[in-house]
Amino acid sequence: MNTRELLKQAARELREAGVPDPEYDSAVLLSRVMDVPPLQLRLGFTEPTEEQLNRFRELMNRRLKREPLQYIEGKAVFHRQEYAVRPGALIPRPETEGLVSWAAERAERWFRTQAPGNAKPLSGLRVLDLCCGSGCIGISLKDMFREAPLELTLTDMSPDALDIARENAERHGIACEILQGDLFAPLEGRRFDMILSNPPYIPSSECDTLQDEVKREPRMALDGGPDGMDFYRRIAEEAPKHLKPGGIVILEMGFGEAEAIRRLMESHSAVRTETRRDEAGIERILLAEYEMKKQEKDTHV
Repeated sequence: MNTRELLKQAARELREAGVPDPEYDSAVLLSRVMDVPPLQLRLGFTEPTEEQLNRFRELMNRRLKREPLQYIEGKAVFHRQEYAVRPGALIPRPETEGLVSWAAERAERWFRTQAPGNAKPLSGLRVLDLCCGSGCIGISLKDMFREAPLELTLTDMSPDALDIARENAERHGIACEILQGDLFAPLEGRRFDMILSNPPYIPSSECDTLQDEVKREPRMALDGGPDGMDFYRRIAEEAPKHLKPGGIVILEMGFGEAEAIRRLMESHSAVRTETRRDEAGIERILLAEYEMKKQEKDTHV
């Protein structure tokens, strides 16, 4: 059986199992096994060896059980870079790239106002990636500012997630501090210019209704409590104690949560909030600004 025929058969099996994109997934898995580009496989010019067929069947069986493709491959693309992913951490998603882009805009503004022209900044920009998971948010941001004094801290409660974050930091050559603990617990007395987070935000009752692939991801990275707002309440209350004057918080949000989170942040000292929509038109990212000292109003992020 040549590769074109094999892909047709594999896609049919995946489709019958309810896999959302069977043609793509089957081509990716066979490409990995044979180390041949997917397009060439579809032309059917080659036949897999028996060893390759056995390996392909192993990967197919995992996908037929609805294990996410990214976990099978052990990687995911985020912000044009590859990140290691395993079942211990949430799979990076395209909509989260908007959080990184907004953070980069504010970081660039901070460096520009701190150090006009060619002057050196008075201090480093201190960034916290809270509930960091794979570390893709904070690592992607620092990767954009390799030559700038950006000090990055990653925190998560899951030791498995932190192992993955540590691997990704090493893979990308990013120096950062990695701490384990429940939200701000390991950060007593610490203050940051920028706090970034994609916290769990799915209501508990909806977690069991998610797509089969999503249910294979760690529930602790998905479950936001009865109304999906548990982590936002804690962040809104605790973030001001961990921000420098004029600091900001940038959060990812779930569908329909923007207004409630906006009110929550403003009721806990945020002086201004703003949201941005993702490509689907959903208010996905919220930025909250906090009061600054009078003499610092020209150098805020």
